[in-house]
Amino acid sequence: MKTISRKAVLDNARRVVVKVGSSALTQDNGLNVKRIRAISQQVCSLIGGGREVILVSSGAVACGTKKIGIAKPDQIPKRQAAAAVGQAGLILEYEKAFARYQKKVAQILLTSDGLASRKRYLNARNTINTLLSWQVVPIVNENDTVAVEELKFGDNDHLSAMITLLMDADVLINLTDIDGLYTQDPRSVPDAELVKEVTTIGPRIERLAGESPGELGTGGMRSKILAAKKVTRAGVPMIIADANRADILLKLFTGEPLGTYFAPKQVKLASRKSWIAFNLKAQGELKVDDGAAQALLKRGKSLLSIGIVDIKGDFGVGAPVAIKTETNMLGKGLVNYSASEIRRIRGLKSHQIKKALGAKPYDEVIHRDNLVILEDHP
Repeated sequence: MKTISRKAVLDNARRVVVKVGSSALTQDNGLNVKRIRAISQQVCSLIGGGREVILVSSGAVACGTKKIGIAKPDQIPKRQAAAAVGQAGLILEYEKAFARYQKKVAQILLTSDGLASRKRYLNARNTINTLLSWQVVPIVNENDTVAVEELKFGDNDHLSAMITLLMDADVLINLTDIDGLYTQDPRSVPDAELVKEVTTIGPRIERLAGESPGELGTGGMRSKILAAKKVTRAGVPMIIADANRADILLKLFTGEPLGTYFAPKQVKLASRKSWIAFNLKAQGELKVDDGAAQALLKRGKSLLSIGIVDIKGDFGVGAPVAIKTETNMLGKGLVNYSASEIRRIRGLKSHQIKKALGAKPYDEVIHRDNLVILEDHP
C-alpha cells in the first residue's frame, strides 16, 4: 500500500500540532528564553502562511525546579508544586514572545480524565476551535498541579497525540533535543544512522527507541514512538525533529527532509472513533470466535452475540470494552448490553436475545459505529 509522502502531507497541512519537550525549552539557569522566542516566531510564520497551530509545551516542572533550586522531583506532590511554580513563568515567556508578533496566547491545562468524558472532550475541542477562530495560539500542557497518578497522561508526547486526534490535526511535529529516531543511541554510538522514514511501527522500531528519557522530561524516544503509533493508526503522520536546529519548523514546511517521518495509515479515523480508541480505558473484555473476528476485520461488521465466547469484567451498558480472540487484541467498542446480560446471550443468534433477556433493545452487542479495530493496540 502506497504511503502518503512527507511533502504532500506538509504542503496540504492546514492544522498543525507542535509539541516541544522540556529538554528543548530549559537550560541550566532556567527556561531557554531564546528557544521559546525562536519557536514562537516560527509558529507565527506558519500562521501567517494560512495554517492553524496548536502548541503542546512541556517545561513547567523543569522551570519550577530551576526556579526553586531543587533536583527533578520524583514524588507527585513535589512535582505538582514545582509545576505550580513553573507554569506561570512558562506561559509568561510565551505571552511575551508571541506579543512581538501581535499574537495572543491561551493556556490550556488538561488531565486525562478530562478527555475520557465525552462531554468534556467535546468542550475542550470547542474551546480550542474557538481560540483558533480568534487567531489566539492555544498552548496546552498537562495539569500536573492537580493530576493524580491514575489520571496522568504520563508525558506530553502522549498528550500531544491526544490533542492531535481531538482536534483532527493534519500532522503532529514533535520537537526534541535529537534529530529523530536512530538505528542506535547516537550519544554512545558515533556511526548510528538516522531513520528518515518509518512506514510500520513494529517490534524492531520499538526496540530502537529504547528507554532513555531526558534529564528534565518524563518521555524519551520510547514515548515518542508510542505517540507516533497512536496518531499514525488514526491516519495522521508525525515527524520527530531537532528543536535546536535553526528555523526547524520553517525548514520542514519548505520541504527539507529533516528528522524522522512516520507515515500514517491511509484511512483516517473519525473523531468519535479516535476518542473510543485512545481516550477510553477498557472496563472489560469480550473474547470472540474466528467467525466474528473475520466479520469485524474483513467486512466491517458489528459484533453480534453469536460470536462471543467469553466475557471478563463487570461493566454496564455503554462501557468501553476490549475485543479479543484467543491470541490477539482486535479492537475496542462501546457495548449495548451489560456484562451480566452478555453472559446470558453469548453464543445466541440475535433473534434469540428477547427470549433470553425478556427484551431486545439492540441486535448488536457493539454496533460498528461504536467499534474501532486496533488489532494489537493495548
